[in-house]
Amino acid sequence: MNSAQPSREEAWELLTEYNKSSSLIAHAITVESVMRHFAEKFGEDPDKWGVIGLIHDLDYEQYPDQHCQKTEEILRSNNWPEEYIRAVVSHGYGIVTDVKPESLLEKTLYTIDELTGLVAAAALVRPSKSVMDLKAKSVKKKWKDKHFAAGVDREIIENGCRMLDMELSDVIAETISGMKPVAEEIGLKGEAG
Repeated sequence: MNSAQPSREEAWELLTEYNKSSSLIAHAITVESVMRHFAEKFGEDPDKWGVIGLIHDLDYEQYPDQHCQKTEEILRSNNWPEEYIRAVVSHGYGIVTDVKPESLLEKTLYTIDELTGLVAAAALVRPSKSVMDLKAKSVKKKWKDKHFAAGVDREIIENGCRMLDMELSDVIAETISGMKPVAEEIGLKGEAG
C-alpha cells in the first residue's frame, strides 16, 4: 500500500488479521462508527476518521503489553501515513504512550474510546438491551456509580472532554448517536429500534 489514504477494506484486512476476538472487533466497529459521526459533526472527513477508529486497537489482542507500540510498527511496515499512525498512538496517551492528542481527530479518538465501553455497558443493563433508546442522562447516572463498568477510566473521558471543550453530557449524547448506525452489528439493537 502506498501512503495515500488507506481504505476501509485495507483497515479491515489488517484488523481481522491481528484480531479474532468478536468483542474486540465489535469495539473497533463501534469506535469507527462514532468517529465517523463526530467527523460529520465537525465537518471533517468521515472516511479518514472511521478508518483510524477501526484500526486504533489493532495490536491489543496479540500484544496487550505493547499496546500502541506494535500498532505503530505494523502500520509503518504497511506504509500507512504518519498522520494515521500518530492518531492511533495518541489514543494511548498517559497510559501506554506519551504522544499527546493534538488534532481534533486525536482528541476525539482519545475521548470516545473509553466512553463507548461505558455506553455499551449502560445499554446492556436496560430492559431493551439497546443503544437505540438510550439517553445521555441514563449514562450519566451510571457514570456516578464507580462500580458500574469499573474498567472504564472516567478520568480519561473527562480529560478528553476538556481537550474537546465539550460538556460530558454532549459527548455522551453524540457517542450514543454515533453507535446507533451499527447497533445491530455490535449486538446493541436489543428490543428497541
